[in-house]
Order: sequence, then C-alpha cells, then structure tokens
Amino acid sequence: MDNLNATAATLLGFLHTGEASGYELLAIAEEVVGAFWTVTRSQVYRELAALATRGLVRAGDAGPRSRVRYHITESGREAFAQWIGTAPGPEQIRYPLLLTIAFGGHLDRACLLYHVDQHRTVHQQRLKTYQARLESAGIDAYERATLAFGIRYEDAVLAWMDDLPAILGPADEPPSEERDPATREGSE
Repeated sequence: MDNLNATAATLLGFLHTGEASGYELLAIAEEVVGAFWTVTRSQVYRELAALATRGLVRAGDAGPRSRVRYHITESGREAFAQWIGTAPGPEQIRYPLLLTIAFGGHLDRACLLYHVDQHRTVHQQRLKTYQARLESAGIDAYERATLAFGIRYEDAVLAWMDDLPAILGPADEPPSEERDPATREGSE
C-alpha cells in the first residue's frame, strides 16, 4: 500500500470516530489540529476523492445540502495504522513573522515591532483558547498532551516577543544595508 500523506491520514484519523462529510471534517480539522497543521477545503475534498478511489473510505448518499458523508473502511483503518506507526519526519518552522524578522534590517524598526504586536495578539488568544480547552471536560490524554505543547509553545513565543526589542539592540542602529560590511559577523 502506498504511503498516505499527512492530510489524508488526518482525515482517516478523524473518521475513526464516525462518519462525516467533507464540510464536517474541515471543521473538525480546524478545531483539533488547525493551530499546528493546515488543512484546506480543497485538500479535504481532493483527499476524500482519492481515499475513496483507493477504497480507504466509502462515500454515502448525499444528504442535506448535497453533503456526502464518508465512512472509513477496514482498508482505511489498516492504512491509518500503518501511517501512524511510522516515525514522523522532522518539523520545519514556517512562521511568516520570522521571515520578516530575518530581513528586518531592511524595515523601519517601528514597523517591525508593529508586526510583532499584531502577532502577539494572535498568540495571546491561542494561549487562552488552549488553556480553556485544557480545563474542559471530555478531553483524552492525547489531546491534553497536544494542548500542553501548544501552551508551552505560545508561552515561549510570547516570552521571545517580550525579549525581542533587547535582542534587536538599540533602536538607533542603522538598517543592515547601511552597516559597514566589515563589521558583520562572518565577513572576511
């Protein structure tokens, strides 16, 4: 059996708890894994069609609003078991703010710190959401472990944001293109 991609496996994982439409799967993905794994509407429907072709899910009859509900098959359960038992690859940070900061020497400091403050609001809200979900009833140990990571991650990001002005140095330091190249680290 060909390996599953992470999005397909995610959908199979959600279907273990019962049948769902693509629309419902997208909502579940946003709630459960949306903060750390992106699943788009087009991916959901593309992957459901591919999973059905492979016999890993079975499409039911169209219901209200022409929504088709999908059921995981025994082959789907086996494919998911194979996928979940395989060691995950290393993570790769794709954080747009870090890309902006990497080139921050080309940006006015006030503008850069404004961008940081905009992101701070998002991380503060995520932290509150994770803390509230952690205190809610009915979560299992695996969701609790995932939420604990999210809380620690958000705490770390917020602490980094607090330290960022000091890390960046004095506000009157010129942008990188105005600095003498001989004073840059690693220059020869």
